[in-house]
Amino acid sequence: MTLRDRLEKALVKGHASDLDHLLYNERDHIDDPKVLRDAAVLIAVTDRPDPGVIFVQRPQHMRSHPGQVAFPGGKIDPGDRDSIDAALREAHEEVALDRSQVDIIGLTDSFQSGSGFNIQPVLSVIPPDLPFVADPGEVESWFEAPLDFLLDPKNRKIHEGTWNGRKRHYYEIYWQEYRIWGITAGILNNLGKRLGWEA
Repeated sequence: MTLRDRLEKALVKGHASDLDHLLYNERDHIDDPKVLRDAAVLIAVTDRPDPGVIFVQRPQHMRSHPGQVAFPGGKIDPGDRDSIDAALREAHEEVALDRSQVDIIGLTDSFQSGSGFNIQPVLSVIPPDLPFVADPGEVESWFEAPLDFLLDPKNRKIHEGTWNGRKRHYYEIYWQEYRIWGITAGILNNLGKRLGWEA
């Protein structure tokens, strides 16, 4: 069975199960859900014996989430057909990922962030070792981390902090020198549960 087939089968099975109570979100930190801005991110899994996931690190000068590790992605623009189109456009803009190289598997749980976004993750498979080129205006660097490591709950810690005067919990994963936390780690937590990785 191919990696794509395995992921698709697991995603369909996971979304047919009642796992909502196990998923992490930041809805409780949102004052008015009606003002959330729609966004999309691409979870690009590399098709290799030890699959990886592509991440970008934001430049420090960015107004939104400076210096943070994220999936390629961003706000859904009026010209985008849907969340998949937006995620593919953003990935091309940020790291020159050719959309013809992306095999879309499907959508997984949307994530409402305390920073004011309704984020739609798009799960996909891409060939390994593509020649990514980071756009310096949006991306400081990019890297690949192993899927098994990211979805293993032993590698994911939960922390408590204060943001905008409210106590909140967030997930954190360290891969080499990279800190993956907040929204991105929360999406990985939910994806692991949907794919049944923790079983």
